[in-house]
Amino acid sequence: MSHKLLLSEKEVAIILHRLACQLIEKHLDFSTTVLIGIQPRGIYLAERLKQLLEQEYHVPSIALGYLDITFFRDDFRRTATPIEANSTKVDFLVENKKVIFIDDVLYTGRSIRSALTAIQSFGRPAEIELLVLIDRRFSRHLPIQPDYRGRQVDAINQEKVKVHWKEQDGEDAVYLVPTSTTT
Repeated sequence: MSHKLLLSEKEVAIILHRLACQLIEKHLDFSTTVLIGIQPRGIYLAERLKQLLEQEYHVPSIALGYLDITFFRDDFRRTATPIEANSTKVDFLVENKKVIFIDDVLYTGRSIRSALTAIQSFGRPAEIELLVLIDRRFSRHLPIQPDYRGRQVDAINQEKVKVHWKEQDGEDAVYLVPTSTTT
């Protein structure tokens, strides 16, 4: 089985603009709203949305943080190899703020559950929303749904959705790949 292209660079760009517009509709000036990219791969989407909002839609100075959930995961001790943590960078209080978690793929919901626990270290948000590029809707283990989604994908368990970002992978694209071929 080969890689199947789900979203091209052009389609990713269109979706990013749509998501940015949906955020503006709901949050207007972002004075009480913060973006939190879930490490490791949600940060690329979060950075791209911040850039779009500020440069294309002229929303001034949006707070952006990165949240590492490694040690909050329920499968943290279930791997044979040690897990490497990513960095957390939340240099603002989330107390009484509207927090938007941003991740590339929503699969089982466990990463988001971990993020809900991890964010409590930085205060108590007024509300939390979830924005994802890809929603694998029939794969959920927990009752977690996105508030904003780029595209819904129905993938069987033997397939993985792989998001490529220019910053990390040299291209913007989304592929469906066999589980045994995740590169």
